[in-house]
Amino acid sequence: MNPAICAVPESEEPPPSDPALPEPALTLRDLASFNPGPSGLASEPSGWAIVGRPVNLLADAGVVARSGTLLGRPVEVVFTPVSYEWSASTGERVVTESAGRSWDALGLPELAVTDSSLRLQRAGRVTVRLTVHYAAEYRFAGSAWRGIPGTLPVEAGELELLVGTFETVLTDGDCRANPSGPGC
Repeated sequence: MNPAICAVPESEEPPPSDPALPEPALTLRDLASFNPGPSGLASEPSGWAIVGRPVNLLADAGVVARSGTLLGRPVEVVFTPVSYEWSASTGERVVTESAGRSWDALGLPELAVTDSSLRLQRAGRVTVRLTVHYAAEYRFAGSAWRGIPGTLPVEAGELELLVGTFETVLTDGDCRANPSGPGC
């Protein structure tokens, strides 16, 4: 009944790993220190949008590789984006498997709908946040790659948009040159 007899002193150094031991199965939580980090993001039009018209959202997030030590063993981790979640402070949201492409790259006219566009419904300043969902794979010391079930959501950044309204007016010529012309 003497606890001092059973006590094992704690070691500050982890014991060296034995390569003959089976590899541990990891979870996404185990990879918290290998976070893929923030991503670049942009919008078309840049920095503004029109109420009810599409704003095209673009992410610069790709495959990220990290290496380090985990559980006393050298490990490599690869994060691959599988979905992009764009959420506006006004409640609009879109989730897509694509990081988005510019209207020009898609061969579309400006203000065309894309798979990564939002239609904001209120005028004012709007914050759009991007969350990238990554699948993860790992391997210890050059062994075979192993996938981890689930995805890791990473807050990738945000951008501010000024959202306004517009009206079209038919005129007969340039209103700056002839301010009293029809429709001016």
